[in-house]
Amino acid sequence: MPIPLSGHSEPQSPSLAGDAPLLVFGGPYSNLRATLAMQAEAERLRIPPQRVICTGDVVAYCAEPEETVAAVRAWGCPTIQGNCEEQLALAAEDCGCGFEQGSACDQLAKGWYPFANARVSDASRVWMSRLPRSIGFDYGGLRFRVVHGGVRQINRFVFASQTELLAEELELAAADVVIGGHAGVPFIRNTPRGVWFNPGVIGMPANDGTTGGWYGLIEPGPDGAVRLSTHRLRYAHAAAAAAMRKSGYADAYARALITGLWPSTDVLPATELAARGMPIAATELVISRQLAATA
Repeated sequence: MPIPLSGHSEPQSPSLAGDAPLLVFGGPYSNLRATLAMQAEAERLRIPPQRVICTGDVVAYCAEPEETVAAVRAWGCPTIQGNCEEQLALAAEDCGCGFEQGSACDQLAKGWYPFANARVSDASRVWMSRLPRSIGFDYGGLRFRVVHGGVRQINRFVFASQTELLAEELELAAADVVIGGHAGVPFIRNTPRGVWFNPGVIGMPANDGTTGGWYGLIEPGPDGAVRLSTHRLRYAHAAAAAAMRKSGYADAYARALITGLWPSTDVLPATELAARGMPIAATELVISRQLAATA
């Protein structure tokens, strides 16, 4: 059964039950080409839209916000509300990303957010306002919970190196596996309190000096276990950067699509900052109900 969040009702998610694979991804970030590539990859893997989950921030840094929303809506995959959806639904003045005021990330947001806010339709805002803040489901005897940032704080950054923060969030989640987004870097972290699974984002690189995006799979493993894994997504990143430059507002993020490096690293803990420009390897974790019970 879905796990409710205070103040938000959640729809039942029967299409996420069973033992067929699930695909999870985050951060389309107004990158239409990456979004269409993600859809094509799901089709290649024969994973239907009902078994694809987006962790939010459909709209952000890139050049085609309304077009990207339309693509996700037409695809029909379950999507939760990211902080960008929360703010755009209200036509708020800022992205609510949790950037420190005056930081480089904050200054860059003063460029891309007004651009997106001016181009999102009223119909898209209504869709954003109706997205759930969380989705819960059972798979392979394990309880999963999908959030955008933190369990209670939608714009909380959660990274693999933050041991105490992970423990706190997993305690709040009351789940064996939390699927999180927002942070922009893929990782799977197994802890005594549970597993945090960030499949990464598709609309921006992972600050590792490589292009493309990341997504995750949840699949049946051996002997009734569950396999979690991260995978690279290739798409026409140069064309996406060209579309951004043509729009004339986001050269810093357009460069990021080409270089694989973020224009600002204010949000990164020391460990992740030290790994800037170091290619990330795909990873996997196999977990069972018995292991979760004894972790």
